Amino acid sequence: MKFHYYKDTDSLYIDLSEKKSADSKEIARGVVVDFDEAGAIVGIDIDNASKIADLRRIESHSLPLKSPARKSRPSTKKKSRAA
Repeated sequence: MKFHYYKDTDSLYIDLSEKKSADSKEIARGVVVDFDEAGAIVGIDIDNASKIADLRRIESHSLPLKSPARKSRPSTKKKSRAA
């Protein structure tokens, strides 16, 4: 998912998919939903976005994301030798 804000038009586009839009429908004044050829939602365009939403921060909660695997780093601790 990608968020694109266009300051010159005060519009926010939320990309939900890499698929191209084949159809659009205005679902509320200034809110347009884009659909792919199969009818799945691929994006949402919001006009006057700064008047509708607080664009200063984005939060996410409880998203089903997998953490990226951490690469193991070589140890920097010196091994002690038993005498």
